[in-house]
Amino acid sequence: MATMNMLQAINNALDIAMAEDEKVICFGEDVGIFGGVFRATSHLQEKYGKARCFNTPLVEQGIIGFANGLAAQGSVPVAEIQFADYIFPAFDQIVNETAKFRYRSGDLFNVGGLTIRTPYGGGIAGGLYHSQSPEAYFTHTPGLKVVVPRNPYQAKGLLLAAIRDPDPVLFLEPKRLYRASVGEVPEEDYQLPIGEAEITKEGTDITVVGWGAQMEVIGKAVELAEEQGIACEVIDLRSLLPWDADTVAESVLKTGRLVVSHEAPLTGGFAGEIAATIQERCFLYLESPIARVTGLDTPFPLVLEKEYLPDHLKIFEAIRESVNF
Repeated sequence: MATMNMLQAINNALDIAMAEDEKVICFGEDVGIFGGVFRATSHLQEKYGKARCFNTPLVEQGIIGFANGLAAQGSVPVAEIQFADYIFPAFDQIVNETAKFRYRSGDLFNVGGLTIRTPYGGGIAGGLYHSQSPEAYFTHTPGLKVVVPRNPYQAKGLLLAAIRDPDPVLFLEPKRLYRASVGEVPEEDYQLPIGEAEITKEGTDITVVGWGAQMEVIGKAVELAEEQGIACEVIDLRSLLPWDADTVAESVLKTGRLVVSHEAPLTGGFAGEIAATIQERCFLYLESPIARVTGLDTPFPLVLEKEYLPDHLKIFEAIRESVNF
């Protein structure tokens, strides 16, 4: 296997998808010869031409509206929104058009071939307009799928699965890990299942759930917990819509405790949905209240970014409090 960072894995997935199917088209702001602001689409225009990898105007609503039209006519568009913070002008297109296209036409038309890629999250000193985690807004939208990889291996396998999925997929890429996360990645074509969580570590005392860049932070917290004799079961959801409630519930039935962590603010965050579902299914087995370790209910700060983010120490404290409840 080759060693790749997350950007290289994403680029490799796009290359494979475009080589396999001439209907796959990549576009967005600066994705052409420049290769995108993070270089995720480097060399694709050189290889496949300006008709299949090209720049768009700086109009997010237009990018997704254009993508919807292409997908409705049989193309397989992979549209990039340069930062997830800038996806909101396209919110109407995604929620009212992309997600509902098949339903409102009785499946006469669909935009299932559409994949929307966008970098999300903090950790790069990007301030309030380049650090947000908007995943929860879209998990409230039937008709979409929402996917978040945690490392290069997952980024390639999940992106190829998203491009080939029969439903439109929002693919959120943790930008903090673009170059920081490096690992072995098969050079050949492969896919990972959308909608299936992965148990990355087995344990008996407490279940810890997260996704994306937060999985690295959870790993550090779990190491601290293990030093105190706490056996943590760690679950990476990988997919938030649909999310694998069965795997999480089975784990909590075993451990009796649950901590969920994400970068997005607490109120309305996806951890609340997980907590509600698990208490319905596991109430009589819970040994302590379900804990949420998240970002704060404030705009994302610049100078106080480290204080804002749910780091490994905050997660470790939540684990310890839950076990000692």
